[in-house]
Amino acid sequence: MILVTLGTQDRKFNRLLEAIDREIEKGNIKDEVIVQGGCSHIKTDNMKIYTSFPVDEFKELVNKCDLLITHGGVGSIVTGLKLNKKIIAVPRLKKFNDNTNDHQVQIVENFDKAGYIVGVMDLDKLDEGLERIKKFKPKKFKSNTENMIKLIDKYISEF
Repeated sequence: MILVTLGTQDRKFNRLLEAIDREIEKGNIKDEVIVQGGCSHIKTDNMKIYTSFPVDEFKELVNKCDLLITHGGVGSIVTGLKLNKKIIAVPRLKKFNDNTNDHQVQIVENFDKAGYIVGVMDLDKLDEGLERIKKFKPKKFKSNTENMIKLIDKYISEF
């Protein structure tokens, strides 16, 4: 099963759903596709699209999925990484009105470069990302939260 999660932003990311739908039509995606789309929706019989899920159900879907396709939100990416999921991430872009700026480009590029995910910057190349993910072995994610808390604590205590 493939889980697609688009976050809870108030901007549509229909172009990612349309690209996935095209890949299903071409036969490049054969798995069941379940979508947490937020405000993003398209008319299709190829995917099950939901606005959102209760937290427990969402965690269960992430646990069960073989592939997580997501926007370039850090929370969505890290959720998948913590559960050792293969992830394709696609940044929302300002020029398509998916986002107010292009900060997700840097997020996706950095996670990709570090070996954690497969980043797809151009939806016309989603098929290449789907091919790449088949052989992709994601690097084991290690959170840096404890170090950040220590740095902040040290900084505060020095005042």
